[in-house]
Amino acid sequence: MSANVQQQHSSSGTGPFAGFRARFASGDLGLIPVIIALIVIWIVFQSVNGNFLSGRNLSNLILQIAEIGMLGIGETFVLLLGEIDLSIGAVSGVAAAVLVLLSVAGVNPWVCILASVVSGGLIGLFQGFWVTIIGVPAFIVTLAGSLGYQGILLGMLGNTGTVPISNQTLLNLTSTYVPPWLGWVMMIVVVVLYAGGTFMMQKNRERRHLPAQSTGATLFRSLILVVVSAIVVGVLNTYRGLPVAGFILLVFVVLFAFVTQSTVYGRHIYALGGNKEAARRAGINTRSIKISIFTLAGLMGAIGGIIGASRLGSASPASGGGNLLMDSIAAAVIGGTSLFGGRGSMWNALAGALVIGSVENGMDLLSAPSSTKYIVEGGILLLAVTIDTFTRRRRTRAGR
Repeated sequence: MSANVQQQHSSSGTGPFAGFRARFASGDLGLIPVIIALIVIWIVFQSVNGNFLSGRNLSNLILQIAEIGMLGIGETFVLLLGEIDLSIGAVSGVAAAVLVLLSVAGVNPWVCILASVVSGGLIGLFQGFWVTIIGVPAFIVTLAGSLGYQGILLGMLGNTGTVPISNQTLLNLTSTYVPPWLGWVMMIVVVVLYAGGTFMMQKNRERRHLPAQSTGATLFRSLILVVVSAIVVGVLNTYRGLPVAGFILLVFVVLFAFVTQSTVYGRHIYALGGNKEAARRAGINTRSIKISIFTLAGLMGAIGGIIGASRLGSASPASGGGNLLMDSIAAAVIGGTSLFGGRGSMWNALAGALVIGSVENGMDLLSAPSSTKYIVEGGILLLAVTIDTFTRRRRTRAGR
């Protein structure tokens, strides 16, 4: 057993903070900075406006971040490869238009949803093929795609303008709430899945003689999750409960967190993002991985577009526009996903979406002008990327 492994095992019994000093020295702090930032943001806005942490406003906050979170998940997948997708906002707009136009034509709402998701997947597949097989950089392909899909959206809705949704099933996606008792059940399930998955990953790494966090650290993090989840669910239940849109977002986060962290496919994603040539020499089918990731990004963009259309009750030529693209990228990066690839998780997308959504929501409560919101969000994004850059340098010096 190597000295590093011996050191890791010798520190495994020192409690929940085992290995924290080494991780701090290498710049690997995980979600700690973003969680601290989120707490500070909530304290500041709550002190200025006592309604910020009310059940009603937290419910609105969750609805606001549902679309950003979905797109943030798709962007996180692409960033893990060290690539970027500048079209995901426009993809969500096209998907929203497909959903609404089919709904107006009288098509079954579930068929509308399926067609919308498939349209996003096909766009992602096309972009993945162009990047991987043709070899055009993702930045150019997705930038060109963003312009092209906006043209398609205008072609679909340009003559009619805003098209409202009249189907109640589609509207219920963002107007329905989970019963209070089910919210508590969901909280328990999420905590059990998180603790169980983290514990299994820890034991698996120990069996492979790889650095792993201690059992005490797993229990400590699970305890924090229990406390935070109980507070959030309790506050939400004072209003109408957890919005179904928030539940859908959480399901996707948990699902893809498991896929990326506990499956061979997920390990291949991190390997490809960390070192493309090493991944290729290790026998990983880098082409299929990359194409599948862009396809997943398109799918998540479409799902975000569906939620956005349901929340607004319509689709328009402006769907998927505005600062949606920047918010989705910011959600992933602010949450801690590296722009350089190979580091991050789906939980980063959720945490980053909460930060972006909290800033926008709090400033709306204060009636702050849009100029102020853009300046603050831009500053937060620049700070996050700066931290990511310094973190990467420290990890490189630490040999990680």
